[in-house]
Amino acid sequence: MHVVATAGHVDHGKSTLVQALTGSDPDRLEEEHRRGLTIELGYCWTALPPLGEVAFVDVPGHERFVATMLAGVGPVPAVLFVVAADDPWMPQAAEHLAALDALGVAHGVVAVTRADLADPGPAAARVVAELAGTSLAGSPVVPVSGRTGAGLDALREALAAMLQRLPAPEPDADVRLWVDRRFHVRGAGTVVTGTLPAGTVRRGDVLEHDGRTVRVRAVESLGRPVDAARGVARVALNLAGEAPDGLDRGDPLLTPGAWHPTTTVDVRLRSPAGARLPEQPLLHVGATSVGTRARPLGDDLVRLTLARPLPLRVGDRALLRDPGSRAVWGLTVLDPAPDPLERRRGAAARRAAALAGHDGTPDLVAEVRRRGLVPLDLLRRIGVPGTGPTTAPGTTPATGPGPVAAGGWLMSTERAEVAAADLERLVRRHDAGDPLHPGVPVPELAERLGLPAPELVAPLVRPPLHVTGGRVVTVAAAAVPEPLLQAVDKLQEDLAGAPWSAPTADRLAELGLDARSVAAAARAGLLLRVAPGIVLLPGADERARDALARLPQPFTASEARQELGTSRRVVLPLLDHLDRTGRTRRLPDDRREVVAR
Repeated sequence: MHVVATAGHVDHGKSTLVQALTGSDPDRLEEEHRRGLTIELGYCWTALPPLGEVAFVDVPGHERFVATMLAGVGPVPAVLFVVAADDPWMPQAAEHLAALDALGVAHGVVAVTRADLADPGPAAARVVAELAGTSLAGSPVVPVSGRTGAGLDALREALAAMLQRLPAPEPDADVRLWVDRRFHVRGAGTVVTGTLPAGTVRRGDVLEHDGRTVRVRAVESLGRPVDAARGVARVALNLAGEAPDGLDRGDPLLTPGAWHPTTTVDVRLRSPAGARLPEQPLLHVGATSVGTRARPLGDDLVRLTLARPLPLRVGDRALLRDPGSRAVWGLTVLDPAPDPLERRRGAAARRAAALAGHDGTPDLVAEVRRRGLVPLDLLRRIGVPGTGPTTAPGTTPATGPGPVAAGGWLMSTERAEVAAADLERLVRRHDAGDPLHPGVPVPELAERLGLPAPELVAPLVRPPLHVTGGRVVTVAAAAVPEPLLQAVDKLQEDLAGAPWSAPTADRLAELGLDARSVAAAARAGLLLRVAPGIVLLPGADERARDALARLPQPFTASEARQELGTSRRVVLPLLDHLDRTGRTRRLPDDRREVVAR
């Protein structure tokens, strides 16, 4: 399906033209027929060869209903712009064109109506001149008469050609449906309608509104029940159970957990000539409008504080409107999740400098560089590509070409460079002050470096540092005496087939591994000293974590012992070690669960 919105001055024949194209009257209210003008959004559809079905969103052209008009065109990618041959260029035509240009609508057809009443040539020439320099420049212009039908075939051909050039939306995109009507149907319950710009809504889906979920009982598209509707589409959703009381026109229905509702957003404006942005403009996005407070950051960059949260993403197009002067500003969302501005002088200018090269195209590396350290999930929810469920399954070293990824976080290479240098200084300072107990535990380093996850420490470690036994150490294995290396080799043979069967005290003594030798080997990364007298090979703790993750969670110490094939003497200190290093979490009932990476 394709969806087209109308635009143009009141009484220029938009509804008449839609009725001529579709055979249906988009004006559904008695008052609309009595007054002869569109007040609410109207919807009609028709088959348009060779495309198939095309739905029309008929918007009001009267100046009192600009907000309703914007609710109709906001989610729609194409427009049928209507001017009358027997009227001059009118104020609402100019206002609608300014709004479409601000929203970046670039696909349109112009219909010069009432061509049977006046020569359409002057009106066509004027509209071509008015479109020049806007996003709709070069749109085809077709003279038509809704009363006689003249020009309708040519208009259908122009519409079909324009719609064929539209980019195909992603059927798997996250759903963001802006509700433009809500009503109650006896025997069915709450029904909402809207234009679905991308993604797919299926019968039985669960959607989210304002933190609450609602199930889709049934889906209709163009008046027919369907199992699923894929954007772009006009849809009506029958919501099961009690729909949220606050759900109304202008509210979004969303894929649960996929969006970031925000009240603070940094944007780039396209300003009309000579217009000054008011302090409290109205933001129009999708089918909604919300009051804002604007704080200039510099040049065309502005921070908006919204009166209520909206689910916005990087690259969203919207507009600001001054209800007083009726001026409009197009905007592109640059950052829907900015950090609070510092109170220090020059904070706005520094923020503007950080956004200077941002054109609204979401880019993973650039986003992480600007933020320094950011949750991977946040980037996904604000629409940054490359942040899906397969992104960064492990860790990326700080010396790699892209961001450092670990523990559900991304760190810029620039911040990683600084953190790696700070980490080495911390470890060396510790070792200089306490040479008998070299190395610093990973969780402690994460806290001292201000890192939100211990997993971020490992990719910052560079030679001569290395991680062993949950600590970052500086002692090189090459410094270990040869007899100790030989003893470790024999121990490796013992544990090759049973990695968690720690040697007994007698076996350690037989190998010449006293407490001092074990400590030296552990510092060198050759052995893992879990507890006094409990020695394993390096990496045995991580392998244990992976093995325990396969158990039903949570698990008991006895279940862990059986899974690892070891004894109670070993498993209890090993579990304590896994707790200390953040691999497992001990629960109040003494069971444990594996902590996700």
